[in-house]
Amino acid sequence: MNLSKYFKPELIKLELETKVEFDEENGLHPQKKLWRIKEAVLEELVELLDKSGKVCNKHKLFIDLLNREKKSSTGIGKGIAIPHVRTMQVREFVIGFARSTEGYEFDSIDGKPVHLFFVMGAPPYDDSLYLKVFKAIAELFHSDTFEEELMSATSEYEIIRAIQKVE
Repeated sequence: MNLSKYFKPELIKLELETKVEFDEENGLHPQKKLWRIKEAVLEELVELLDKSGKVCNKHKLFIDLLNREKKSSTGIGKGIAIPHVRTMQVREFVIGFARSTEGYEFDSIDGKPVHLFFVMGAPPYDDSLYLKVFKAIAELFHSDTFEEELMSATSEYEIIRAIQKVE
């Protein structure tokens, strides 16, 4: 699958800016802390997707992604998460990529911080493309150097080239 054609430079963020501050004295429950982080990251990812012009309602898209995340974490391990949802809040399939050097706690299956986020939205009737892209993203990480290339990329175009190289 020619996955790279779906990635646009304006939908790639080289460094997430989400900062979540906690008052350590109040002893926030770890689950509440995790969900505050997830909410903040998902909000920033929705803002990224909104740049596509394909988002109908940002707030509802955020709620849909959050509800999807509550069903099961999209942190697939090895520092990767693929938040995704089929929703009426996007006009057509859209995908974005964001990176965090520091990483975020995201309830990943291996318990490690997530550094690479592939965020997807598709209308409910667009199953075929949505599933093909999801599978293709997972297959990208069979390459030993792919994750390293994404982490060291200095431009949006280097991210797209890294994807082209392994697809």
